[in-house]
Amino acid sequence: MRLKAAIAGIVGLVVALGITELVHGLYEMVPSVLGSIAQVVVEWTPGEIVTQGIELLGQADIPVLIASVLLGTLAVSALLAILAVRSPALALLGVAVLTAVGIAVSFVEPFINATATVATVVGALLAGTVVAELMLRAAGLREMKKATPDAAPAGTPGSPDSPVVRWREAGATSTSVGRGGFLALGGGALVAGLAALGLGRLLSGGSQTAAAPKKLDIADKPAGKPSGEGDQKGGGGGETVTHETLPDVPADASIDAPGMPKIITPASSFYLIDAALTSPRVNADDWKLSLKGVPNPVEFSYKDLQEMSTLESDVTLSCVSNPVGGGLVSNGRWTGVLLSDVLKEAGVSRENITRASQQLVGRSVDGWTAGFRTDIALDGREALVAFGLNGSELPVKHGYPVRLVVPGLYGYVSATKWLSEIELTSWDFNAYWIQRTWTKEGPVKTQSRLDTVKGGQNLQAGKIPVGGVAWAPHRGIDKVEVSTDNGETWNEARLASQLHPNTWRQYVYDWDASPGSYTLKVRATDGEGVLQTAEERPPHGGGGTDGAQGYHTVEVTVA
Repeated sequence: MRLKAAIAGIVGLVVALGITELVHGLYEMVPSVLGSIAQVVVEWTPGEIVTQGIELLGQADIPVLIASVLLGTLAVSALLAILAVRSPALALLGVAVLTAVGIAVSFVEPFINATATVATVVGALLAGTVVAELMLRAAGLREMKKATPDAAPAGTPGSPDSPVVRWREAGATSTSVGRGGFLALGGGALVAGLAALGLGRLLSGGSQTAAAPKKLDIADKPAGKPSGEGDQKGGGGGETVTHETLPDVPADASIDAPGMPKIITPASSFYLIDAALTSPRVNADDWKLSLKGVPNPVEFSYKDLQEMSTLESDVTLSCVSNPVGGGLVSNGRWTGVLLSDVLKEAGVSRENITRASQQLVGRSVDGWTAGFRTDIALDGREALVAFGLNGSELPVKHGYPVRLVVPGLYGYVSATKWLSEIELTSWDFNAYWIQRTWTKEGPVKTQSRLDTVKGGQNLQAGKIPVGGVAWAPHRGIDKVEVSTDNGETWNEARLASQLHPNTWRQYVYDWDASPGSYTLKVRATDGEGVLQTAEERPPHGGGGTDGAQGYHTVEVTVA
């Protein structure tokens, strides 16, 4: 009995989730209920646990979280269906609570259609409840209690040997066993629910991926002015603006070797790590960037930014949770406005930074925050309020319409996606990941990685190109060395030309390998002459909360 009831509850919830996901895929202003529940779980989970989850699971953390939320929700629905057999009223109350929770978590999304969201959640759970109820009836679980009458004198209509009772029992038996309705209804509803869920995920995923963002078209636009308090918005001021673009990547900036990553990472391959489980949908025509805590509070539209002087800048970004030798690092060609120019419009200069404005906090449309020292934005580096990646608009998942890109800082303190506000405040403010136990400064450590050889690989004796990338954004890379004997001796690698100090640099060492077993290591020296540290430490823990360190090491066999 319990198994059939649990199955009915699970199928009912799959139908409900399928409906909500399908509506979300068709109409983005209705959020994914499953994603919203997972987002709330992230927000309410203690910071140390979130950090440990990222360290343990890496880029699989979000799929694992969503799967866990799904399993937990299915378990609740199964329990409610079991309860419905004995106490339908309590089960309906549980469904009502589940509906209220679904509506409440949906409102954590910043941009939704409230009426459509409430109607979708209520309608979906009502449909799921109806399916579960029909399956319970098909299984005969509703009639069981009726088929067990109170004791009555023999021969009376209510006695166990009464023809009426025997007819009811036979009917109940045939309902629970003889009818194929339970399997047919359950199987059909399950297939329909899964199909709707899969189609909804496909539709929403396709629109989020934005596989081919629009090409940027900002050349020859007239000057615009941001809108300040009391100012009229927009309007060409007749100012001279420039739109600087970079030449094609020179051939000597790349090394042709199997396994070498591209010098410019395609947008589709750029690493992704987000606290947001679903990307906010922002209409660029309605979007505004507000500057607060500044001498001249000012507001920019998307058009305002594109009409200011813009430039392209090659910058490597990396995640603080990237392990030594890991893949959470990419190099992009970004387009945008200098952050220093935006701050200048707001009346900010290095001379007027005070204790109350020594931290620059970027705030996303969904409330996520990242902060770094204000003077970093004004020290001459090409920190950008960016709206383009690799010659096209930002993909949705990478922060469309506008994000921050700050060379030399890990993303968790600087790379605010879906940017909506910049506020200057005191150093006392703790942004999102600082509240979750990561250190506050976040400079990118000098790192290097072996790409052309992999751990456990069997290689052929002879010339073997041992190469990869090294990075120290804002400082550049001056030297890379490779060891084939576990660090006993070091060999200087050949470097490709430095595309920019803000980017990674390719290297290769042509190793004349003899048969045997080897431990390979790589280390880099940055543009300030500082050697990459050999002390091994994970991104978080082991005495630090500011990123991984140590030499990337792999073991190979040469035959």
